[in-house]
Amino acid sequence: VYDLNANPSVDGILVQLPLPDHIDERAVIDAVDPSKDVDGFHPENLGRLMRGNPRYVPATPYGIMEMLSRCDIDPEGMDAVIVGRSNIVGKPLANLLLQRSVSATVTVCHSRTRDLAAHTRRADLLVAAAGQAAFIDGTMVKEGAVVIDVGINRVDAPSAERGYRLGGDVDFEDVRPKASRITPVPGGVGLM
Repeated sequence: VYDLNANPSVDGILVQLPLPDHIDERAVIDAVDPSKDVDGFHPENLGRLMRGNPRYVPATPYGIMEMLSRCDIDPEGMDAVIVGRSNIVGKPLANLLLQRSVSATVTVCHSRTRDLAAHTRRADLLVAAAGQAAFIDGTMVKEGAVVIDVGINRVDAPSAERGYRLGGDVDFEDVRPKASRITPVPGGVGLM
């Protein structure tokens, strides 16, 4: 990382996460020069995002914001609920949605949130980034909500060539009838 930081021909560094367990993820991210941290994960870049003047915006949250814009979904005044508090999606997305130019009301939930369904059922905009296949079902979604599924999970599928299929954090078929818009997995946020 230090060699890449010092190399003037390298404009950006992207650390492919997750790293193997024996590597200190925080130390690697902190070692990246903030001006080359195209993921926006360095503490300096996260701080700039929080202040509203980001150098780089993490890719997945940026893609979600772009998707909302391209679909003419204005989050202003929406009750946005994010299920997942990672530094990769949940926290940066919450900051983007809270910016004055967006002005959503944001709740960030996680694995220890009490009565999670009570939070998700009031969401106009529900973002699932929990890392658990089919974690959000139809009983947890408000009629007419915009549902964005960030999860990518391997789901056992013995008849599939690889023995698994990819599935999201949202039970797509169960939630689709209630949602005004919903992203599929695969084929949704990952492509953004």
